[in-house]
Amino acid sequence: MTTRRLGRRGTVAAGVLLLWGAGLGVLARRELTARGSDGARLAAVASRVSPGNAFYAVEQGGTQIGYASSTIDTTTTEIRVDDDFVADMPVGGTLHRASASSRVRLTRGFALRTFAVEIESDAGPIRVTGRTQGDSLLLVAVSTNGEPADTQRVVTNGPVLLPTLLPLAVALGERPRVGARYTLSVFDPTAMAPRPTTIAVRAESLFVVDDSAAVDRATRRWHPAHRDTVRAWRIESETADAGGSAAAGARPGFAGWVDADGRLVELAPPGGLVLRRTAYEIAFENWRVAALQRAGRTVTADEDIMESTAIAASAPLGEKEVEQLRVRLGGVDLAGYDLNGSRQVLLGNTLMVIRERPDQLRAMYTLPTDESMRATFARELESEPLLQASNPKIVELAHRLAAGARDPRVVAERINQWMYDSLAKEITFGLPNAVQVLESRKGDCNEHTQLYIALARAAGIPARPAAGLAYVRGKFYYHAWPEVFLGTWVAVDPTFGEFPADAAHLRFVNGGLDRQAELLRLIGKLKIEVLAKR
Repeated sequence: MTTRRLGRRGTVAAGVLLLWGAGLGVLARRELTARGSDGARLAAVASRVSPGNAFYAVEQGGTQIGYASSTIDTTTTEIRVDDDFVADMPVGGTLHRASASSRVRLTRGFALRTFAVEIESDAGPIRVTGRTQGDSLLLVAVSTNGEPADTQRVVTNGPVLLPTLLPLAVALGERPRVGARYTLSVFDPTAMAPRPTTIAVRAESLFVVDDSAAVDRATRRWHPAHRDTVRAWRIESETADAGGSAAAGARPGFAGWVDADGRLVELAPPGGLVLRRTAYEIAFENWRVAALQRAGRTVTADEDIMESTAIAASAPLGEKEVEQLRVRLGGVDLAGYDLNGSRQVLLGNTLMVIRERPDQLRAMYTLPTDESMRATFARELESEPLLQASNPKIVELAHRLAAGARDPRVVAERINQWMYDSLAKEITFGLPNAVQVLESRKGDCNEHTQLYIALARAAGIPARPAAGLAYVRGKFYYHAWPEVFLGTWVAVDPTFGEFPADAAHLRFVNGGLDRQAELLRLIGKLKIEVLAKR
């Protein structure tokens, strides 16, 4: 049994990006044009946009851990929307600073012109930029740590919005109305594709918002000096899978409270973080002082996001690798998760996981992968942003590890063992990048998964990410691992050094960050009852 040293912050990293993508920049007045509206309507919307700032305290469990802001400016030629987010995330016993910013430029007719997103974290800087060409093409470039930018051409088939502008949809030229629904085309930065997104107005309520602040000289902290009562509406978005409709197979996304001017009042995504609108001094100055006081201190278990999101097992599984596991899942709607298939069978709310047998590890093809296999598994063999399977450094290492072997199972296991032996098991906070991981030789489960998949694809083995929960010392923690195709999809785990991964891996999703973000919906709700193990 290998010692399990688990990097468990996949959902946290996804949450940071979602906070940027779903609520930091909330623009404008009353109207938004749905897809297909004409330019005159867009121009009318733009004419009502007014400059302004909004500031937010980022809280966890009632303690402020970060700061966010949104700024809208207008010139004679464009509308500018600038959003910033920074927080000290308590993960793995220490504080990890993560920041994200977006800079969006619109024409005076409210059409997207350019955008730039920057994310700074333990894993290194990531910059995503984009610019439109006409009304049907978006050029998107992703660069990391000084590496050459990876540029993609994204077909939009008409005007497309960025997620930061979603709250505009609270009203289409009219007062927000509970029960109203709108469908828009929104560019999903985690999937690098436009997605149909349905926005629903769910509820209406009143909020008391800090409008100004005064300082307490003794404590050096700011407190509210004046408060306003603000009417707000809860809006929720559902995003369809690529090629689907928002009505069929939709996934929950943004959910927050927005006022009549389209400005965010409060955002509480799953995972325990809250963005709350307040005065600038309370949002920024109080966080700045608190950050200096918190610097370098140990994070307690009740603060730690990893520990607070773990799920205690109802029965111990022991120290041996689990061959079969049967559990009952409760507390959440299981629809839309990838719980059925390959090693997993879901009947009602009972999930059976059976570890792959030796005969299931016999590949039904040989390397190098032929054209038929490449056509069938094109998506699982290609490079992606941050998963650079065609990078020369990754290709060279994949060929060196393969050492001429033609059996995909042999090569897949060699990659798994090399990664387990060669990468330091360290918790990082950010978005995993295969090339960065190869250079740094460290990371948690997300870094291990990203580099493994890049190496496997470079060797000609179809590979894809999986994410869900894994058992470690009495608890189920959120975890990520790869799957490779050897005639059937086989779960492997380079973080734990398991080939194949044991049955104490409960897969909830297959896919990258856009899919893994759905694990946020489970936090604080999912219950796991162990029924049987072997």
